[in-house]
Amino acid sequence: MIFKEETLSSEYRFKGRIVNLREDEVTVKNGTSMREIVEHHGGAACVAVTNDRKVILIRQFRKAFEDVILEIPAGKIEPDDPDPLGTVKRELKEETGYTAKNWTHLSSIKPSVGYTTEIIHLYLATDLEKGETDFDENEAIDTVYMDFDEACAKAVSGEITDAKAVCGLLIAKEHLARE
Repeated sequence: MIFKEETLSSEYRFKGRIVNLREDEVTVKNGTSMREIVEHHGGAACVAVTNDRKVILIRQFRKAFEDVILEIPAGKIEPDDPDPLGTVKRELKEETGYTAKNWTHLSSIKPSVGYTTEIIHLYLATDLEKGETDFDENEAIDTVYMDFDEACAKAVSGEITDAKAVCGLLIAKEHLARE
């Protein structure tokens, strides 16, 4: 039987622009315990596949890992605009210059259930049209075009490590195989 933790008290330790950190005291099977929870409004990401079966990836430096990471286009959902599809359409255009005529919701994933409320909505974007990028003033992004099957193989082999990219690519692969 699953034991459901009940919240006894909750206190914010930090409130920021992107995340909040709260500490909850909860009931556990043998008493009480503390849980540190990162609140996040969530995000949206897309696997953008061209007509010649190239996937459009982005490469950017991520401070948390002190490394350049290969990802799929994505962005955070704004509290005043909670529409995930609108978010990912905006981010695809800003980061790659592309727009898509066809959008398919693939899944909504919970990337780290142990400590964050973040949900990332994954989409497949097809029938793409190239346009101009519109980076945020603090973004430095390289666009990478890769054969879709090669990208999926890199997700499986561990060469692509970003969780939303791995999930998005592998779910998109299954979806496209059914078409």
